[in-house]
Amino acid sequence: MRKKVVLAGGSGFLGNALAAALLQKEYDVVILTRGRSQVKNQIRYVHWDGASLGDWSREIDGCTAIVNFTGKSVNCIYTKKNREEIIRSRIDSVRVLTDAVLQCSHPPQAFIQAGSLAIFGDTREECDEQAPHGTGFSVDVCEQWEHAFFSRELAHTRKILLRIGFALGKNGGALEPLAKLASYRLGGTVGSGNQYISWLHIDDLNAMFVASIEDESMQGIYNATSPAPVTNKVFMETLRHVLNKGWAPPTPAPMVWLGAYLIMRTDPGLALGGRNCVPKRFLEHGFTFTHTDLEAALRDLLLESSPSR
Repeated sequence: MRKKVVLAGGSGFLGNALAAALLQKEYDVVILTRGRSQVKNQIRYVHWDGASLGDWSREIDGCTAIVNFTGKSVNCIYTKKNREEIIRSRIDSVRVLTDAVLQCSHPPQAFIQAGSLAIFGDTREECDEQAPHGTGFSVDVCEQWEHAFFSRELAHTRKILLRIGFALGKNGGALEPLAKLASYRLGGTVGSGNQYISWLHIDDLNAMFVASIEDESMQGIYNATSPAPVTNKVFMETLRHVLNKGWAPPTPAPMVWLGAYLIMRTDPGLALGGRNCVPKRFLEHGFTFTHTDLEAALRDLLLESSPSR
């Protein structure tokens, strides 16, 4: 019998990428979605509301693992309503998935939560898993989120939380808008350019999820990022170089604030802040990264003629 992995809230960029990787490894994949139930591209989509038990919970009983991606996007203006929904969507999904596991006759052996490096705040100091937390709304969200995930014990299910960095992939995600800006010669340094970007290639992130599913020695919190973070200035220079674009004008912080609120309708801190994180636990565990050089990773993702294809 093929093993089954349930991706809660897995309809987005990261979930779709992991689903494709799991299908290649001959897992059955079920995505819990707020959309309608259907079968598409070998994936079963099952409707849920992300907050209450229902027929969807039958998918949990007997599955190999759950990976939870659920949560309102932080790519928005942090109004009171949006702040409440960002927190509620994360806490509710953790709670109801835990409820579903507790009522299983055959509980999954792993429950993996997609978390965020934002818990470290805006810092240039190197951060491994034990580094002090930062301050601010995003940090508060992460702390509440992680507490909700680990506060209830599951006797037969390992818990792994991946604090995910700036995941680079094809056809979506964080890289796509930056590549478009660079292609129009607008990919200059953002703000001071000294804020760090803790990036990783989507293939390495998928491998981290697979390791979390299959390696029964893994549990607890892991930084899911490459071992080679760079500053925003270096990232944008490298991106322009890969796309064969020359100098681009920088975007001063006041312009970032103005553009974020008036045009992008998002919080400017997402562009002006950063963190310098390293995957200490993955490295100690012997995880092998495929992509540790930013330029090579960008070439692999952006250039059709990449030698790795």
